[in-house]
Amino acid sequence: MLKVNCDKKGIDKAIQSINQGGIVVFPTDTVYGIGCDPFNKESVKKIYQIKSRNFSKPFPVLVYSKEIAKKIAVFDEFTEKIVEKFWPGPLTIILKLIDKNLKKSLNLNEKIAIRVPNNKCTLELLKKCNFMVGTSANVSGQSSFTNPDECFKTIQNFDIFVDGGKISNSEESTIIEIEKEEIKIIREGSLSKSEILRS
Repeated sequence: MLKVNCDKKGIDKAIQSINQGGIVVFPTDTVYGIGCDPFNKESVKKIYQIKSRNFSKPFPVLVYSKEIAKKIAVFDEFTEKIVEKFWPGPLTIILKLIDKNLKKSLNLNEKIAIRVPNNKCTLELLKKCNFMVGTSANVSGQSSFTNPDECFKTIQNFDIFVDGGKISNSEESTIIEIEKEEIKIIREGSLSKSEILRS
């Protein structure tokens, strides 16, 4: 379990680890996250074990940009308008999945939750790997972490910890699903429905 800084050297180490099936803890714009290559079924399984999370609860995926997201999911005009306003940012959107490999590795049905985080460090990581499982770095049912030292002491069995300092936000992302231009809030986080509707 190696701790690295959020600089070029640290990010290169994290990328190397992800490419080899490793598990990485990293800062986001909301809380500290834990992730891996979403196409690697064994790595995904490890994160379920680290979090003691029920296998029936699928993980969201972080992407570098809307263009990258379009490679794995379907966007209509209304959804594009929403993400253009709130990405990068604390908004996770559930979309129709078109990538069959991800369906298998993440054990998904027809849909996937996707987000572009507004964190320079994580965007540098994503710039090099495009996709990453991105779930909060905590045991299921326990509080998420914004303090890197507490997170590093508590989370077990990861490979690389990217220290991006203390995160000033403490709320997780808001999760929405859009059906026929109707916004459904799945989990209210740092964005409220009225803020999203104002877009």
